[in-house]
Amino acid sequence: MTTAHANPPMDPGSSEADERQLRLAVEQGDAYRKALDHMAHDVAKDGGTQQVGDYLIGYAIEDAEGMYHLQDGELVWHNPGDTNAHVEVVVCDAADGRFVPGLDVTATLVTPGGQELGPYPQELVWHPMLYHYARNWNVPEDGGYTLRVHVDPPTFMRHDEINGRRFTEPVDAEFTGVRIERGAEPVDPPEADG
Repeated sequence: MTTAHANPPMDPGSSEADERQLRLAVEQGDAYRKALDHMAHDVAKDGGTQQVGDYLIGYAIEDAEGMYHLQDGELVWHNPGDTNAHVEVVVCDAADGRFVPGLDVTATLVTPGGQELGPYPQELVWHPMLYHYARNWNVPEDGGYTLRVHVDPPTFMRHDEINGRRFTEPVDAEFTGVRIERGAEPVDPPEADG
């Protein structure tokens, strides 16, 4: 695991944002955290968070689910097929709690029997309540898994000569005792009007 960074998490002497703007960022993060806590503790079968370096990393486990994918300029619905678990990973800025987009996130599951599944990329998923990185998985058994999450440093630009020196190291988080109960939601998309 990576240790905490040497730079301050958010210096109020920012060269890009005044005190009010930094407070607004924290308010955004607080709202996102409420949604994350709701997803992880009220909606998901299992979920949790931990701080690692510049990030707060969380997970939620649900039944495999259908999703739209853009193919040849059209949205195409994909049912979960033979997958039986949906693993969601969230990556937030530990300083203000806001979701961090544009990351390369991979996850590995270790079964109760010790078999490693992955690592597999977790793709960015738009969700009406909670942006996250996710994929449907095919897991061999129910039980307590280990979830390993790896986040590479993002390549996006950063504002702020003082606070912009962040997200420069890869980080790894490990969650043990992650409860997975296999299941899938074979739901077809609603018919489009028109």
